[in-house]
Amino acid sequence: MSTDPEPAVVIVYSRPACVQCTSTTRALDKRGIGYEVRPMTEDDAARFKAQGHMQAPVVVTEAETWAGYRPDKIIAIPTP
Repeated sequence: MSTDPEPAVVIVYSRPACVQCTSTTRALDKRGIGYEVRPMTEDDAARFKAQGHMQAPVVVTEAETWAGYRPDKIIAIPTP
């Protein structure tokens, strides 16, 4: 039986000193949802912009991707 932790289901692409990024991770913490924070590179930003995501953070879940602080989306993530 493996004791390795499961990979994060949620990835938060974040920018430094981003208030919406902090709000997003706090909301995820409050709900007990595991996540991984990744710094948003210029390549990431260009890719997300091409997908229509114009602000940080960009949150990627198994079901969808969105930009900005979206408590309505965070509440819809199933908890462990």
